[in-house]
Amino acid sequence: MNRDATFDLPATPGEWGWASLRTANHLRRALQYPVLGIAGLLALWWWGGWLIANNPDTMAFASFAPGPTLTAFWDIVSSGQVWSPIESSLHRVGFGLLYAILIGVPLGVMIGYFNVLRETTHVPFQFLRMISPLAWMPIAVLAFATWDAAIIFLIAIAAVWPITYATAHGVQRIDPMWLKVGSNLGANPYHTLRYIVMPAIAQDVFAGIRLAVGVAWIVLVPAEYLGVTSGLGYAINDARDTLEYDKLAAFVLVIGLIGYMLDAICVRLIRRSSYHAES
Repeated sequence: MNRDATFDLPATPGEWGWASLRTANHLRRALQYPVLGIAGLLALWWWGGWLIANNPDTMAFASFAPGPTLTAFWDIVSSGQVWSPIESSLHRVGFGLLYAILIGVPLGVMIGYFNVLRETTHVPFQFLRMISPLAWMPIAVLAFATWDAAIIFLIAIAAVWPITYATAHGVQRIDPMWLKVGSNLGANPYHTLRYIVMPAIAQDVFAGIRLAVGVAWIVLVPAEYLGVTSGLGYAINDARDTLEYDKLAAFVLVIGLIGYMLDAICVRLIRRSSYHAES
């Protein structure tokens, strides 16, 4: 068997060494700035904790410092206390985003494609978009039988606008020649939507979903302060009521980590849907 034809491996130990060195250099370049940023954030966090601990008016909140917070973080993770709140919050965010996608993508396609609909809906949609999602809380409580359903509604109404307008923007950017070529080749409306429009706007849709995830994750925590007895927002509120500030900060850290991972997933989807090769 021809090894070089089957496996793309270095032929000599020297080549192995150079390949390992290139990999190490690439990894170092990829990590140096994130590590520097994290170190700066930790230094700022430590400095803030030191200021709080040395101020007689705020020293009761000294547990917000990195040391107590990271200890509490390890405790809630190792004990399994963190998993139930995460599951509840992800359940609410997941369903809220699902409803926002099911409404926002078709609506965005229609707004982007039909000029009359775009002009007609511009003023009322902009008016509704500018209303804080939490302002709908009294209406959500009256309209839905459970707090879970009310929170999912609030997340959906917050997330639908980024998805709708990103999708509409993507449709407006489609080259009209693509549609004309499809029509000349006998494409019916379904084929045009399935094989021309949706692939062309995929990157815009995922970009809108990325924005929606950020908005939904921010809305989730204050929404969970009210009524429910589960979720990350409830865990923060409960830690505040019991004066466990290290635990409160640990749950804030959990929220940040999960939000970062959700955003990273969206970035990956955006890159995969791009027509351009990744550099």
